[in-house]
Amino acid sequence: MTDQCPCAFDETLISGHLDGELTQAAQQKVRVHLEDCRHCRALLDDLQALRTTTMSTVFSTPGDDQWDEGPRGTASLLARGTGWIVGVLWAITFALYASWQFWQSSANIWERLFVFGGLTAVGLIFISVLIDRIKAAKSDPYAEVEK
Repeated sequence: MTDQCPCAFDETLISGHLDGELTQAAQQKVRVHLEDCRHCRALLDDLQALRTTTMSTVFSTPGDDQWDEGPRGTASLLARGTGWIVGVLWAITFALYASWQFWQSSANIWERLFVFGGLTAVGLIFISVLIDRIKAAKSDPYAEVEK
């Protein structure tokens, strides 16, 4: 199937022919070509076999107990919630300390204003997205959907 057609026929037309997506004139062109070209008939047979195999493939869906990715118990839920709180507090403390250290450094005022302006912009954007997410979570109609 990786060989090119020796007659330089557009092989994408064969796929379109198989899917029934060609115009009547293009369908006729493919049919006439398939009568004379053994290579393209073999390609059509391969594509039909691949399509049949693909369409007959059965997929098994995981059970409902395998979909849940949340904490499985009270201890796990408590640990995860505490971890998020500690992580957020650490990030805020680290950002404030690093900002204070930079402000106290010997950098000139323009460097300080440039860094604080960028940090302030990123922080405000983060806070605005967080506020929007919290508001949306309260009215999310799909919050209880498991899958």
